[in-house]
Amino acid sequence: MQLTEKQAGIPSDTPRECCVVEYLYRDASNYKAWGEILLSGVPSQNDIAVLRACLESDTYFVAEQVGIPVLYQVLWEFGGPNCDDHALHEFVVLRAASEDERKSLPLFGALSSLIKTFQAVTKWDYSLSPNFDIY
Repeated sequence: MQLTEKQAGIPSDTPRECCVVEYLYRDASNYKAWGEILLSGVPSQNDIAVLRACLESDTYFVAEQVGIPVLYQVLWEFGGPNCDDHALHEFVVLRAASEDERKSLPLFGALSSLIKTFQAVTKWDYSLSPNFDIY
């Protein structure tokens, strides 16, 4: 017997087809904080290529500039900001969401909107991060 989405605990406003962007913040000492956002839509290989092309060195972005939740504050719980902090987060992967992720993660927005937001960036502005000029 297959469960309905309601029986499976998936919120009724979560689309059937979702994807997840995994990203991280890694400070200069290689301490890491991981994050993920749930998006509506199904990612294609082209979506991944377009997103990577928007990133600095195919990897880095300023979370504040594209409205993605910052992760460096997780590391601040272990002593606050320090000279190892910087402005960049790292893109890890864009992939289909699991049923568990559709249940547990809040819907962040649409994949198409996020890609447009990244495409609108012509230059990453490090000064948007509080880590820009810590020391």
